[in-house]
Amino acid sequence: MKRLRWPSRLPIDPYIVLLVGTVGLAALLPARGGAAHVVSGASTAAIAFLFFLYGARLSTREALDGLKHWRLHVTVLACTFVVFPLLGLAARGLVPVLLTQPLYQGLLFLTLVPSTIQSSIAFTSIARGNVPAAICAGSFSSLVGIVLTPLLAAAFLGGGAGGFSAHSLVTIVLQLLVPFVAGQVLRPWIGPFVARHKKVLGLVDRGSILLVVYTAFSEGMVRGIWHQVSPARLGGLLAVEAVLLAVMLALTWYGAKALRFGREDRIAIQFAGSKKSLASGLPMASVLFGAHASLAVLPLMLFHQMQLMVCAVIAKRRAHDPEARQEPTTAARPAAARTAVGTATRSR
Repeated sequence: MKRLRWPSRLPIDPYIVLLVGTVGLAALLPARGGAAHVVSGASTAAIAFLFFLYGARLSTREALDGLKHWRLHVTVLACTFVVFPLLGLAARGLVPVLLTQPLYQGLLFLTLVPSTIQSSIAFTSIARGNVPAAICAGSFSSLVGIVLTPLLAAAFLGGGAGGFSAHSLVTIVLQLLVPFVAGQVLRPWIGPFVARHKKVLGLVDRGSILLVVYTAFSEGMVRGIWHQVSPARLGGLLAVEAVLLAVMLALTWYGAKALRFGREDRIAIQFAGSKKSLASGLPMASVLFGAHASLAVLPLMLFHQMQLMVCAVIAKRRAHDPEARQEPTTAARPAAARTAVGTATRSR
C-alpha cells in the first residue's frame, strides 16, 4: 500500500492572499461616511455585473447535454443542498461550546451555498475523473443556488440573518438572477466577445469579489463586530469545518460507490459535491446579512482554502490509483471535452 505523499508545493491560491490582504485593508482603512455609501453602491453594481458574466459564460447547449447524466447531477445537488444543510443544522449543538451564535450562522450559511465550478473541474481532471460531468454539475449547482440558497436561508436562518426578510429575497432576484438571465439572453451576441476576453473578464469578476469583501469587512469594522471573535473561537471554527469537510468527502465517495457509479463519476461527485463556492457565496452574503456579512463570510473563506488544500492531495492520490492507470487520461478524451475543460476552468 503506497504512502500518501504531501505535495511539494501547497496549493495556496494566490487569490486567497489577495482576499486576506483586502480584509487587512478594511481593518486598517475601513470605508466610512460618504465613502462607505460610494463603496456600497459600487459593490452592488459589481455583484450584478458578476452574475451577468456568469450568465454570458454558461453554454445552454452544454447544460442541456449534461441533463442526460441526470442521476449524477441529482446526487451532487442532493449533497450540496440537502446533506450539507442537515450537517449545518446538526452543528447547532456546538453553540456556545465551540461556536458563537454569529459564527454558527456563518457556518450554516456556508452549508447552503452552491458548489464550485473551477476547482471541481480542475481536481476532477487531475484525478482522471468525468470532467464533462463536473462541468455540468458545477454549472447546475450555481444556477440552482441563485434561487435555492436565499430560500434555504429564509427557512433556516430567518430573522437572525442580519435583518433577513422578504425584501432580501427580492433583492437577490433583482441583483443576481435578473443579471444572470440577461447574460443568458444576450449570450448569442456577446458570447464571442466573452470567449475572446476570458482572462480580462476573469480579472473583473475576481476584482468584483474583492470589492464585496472590502465593503462587508469595512462595515463590520465600523460597527465593531470583530471584537466578538477570539482566537479560541476561530480555532473551534476551523476544527468544526475540518470535520465537516472530512464527512462530506467520505459521504460523496462511498455514497456514490453504494449507488453503483463508476470510478470517473465517483470522482466528479466527490469533488463537486463536497465543495462550496466562494464566488457565489460572498455576493449572496452581502445581500442577506448586510452589516453582519463580514462574520457570515468568514467560515466560507476559511472553508474555501481548506477544501483546496485537502482536495489537491486527494486528487493527486486518485490519479495514481491502479484503476486510473487502466483508463484513458484527460488528454486522450474527445476534443469537445477538453475544450469544455479549458472554458470552465476560467470561470468560478
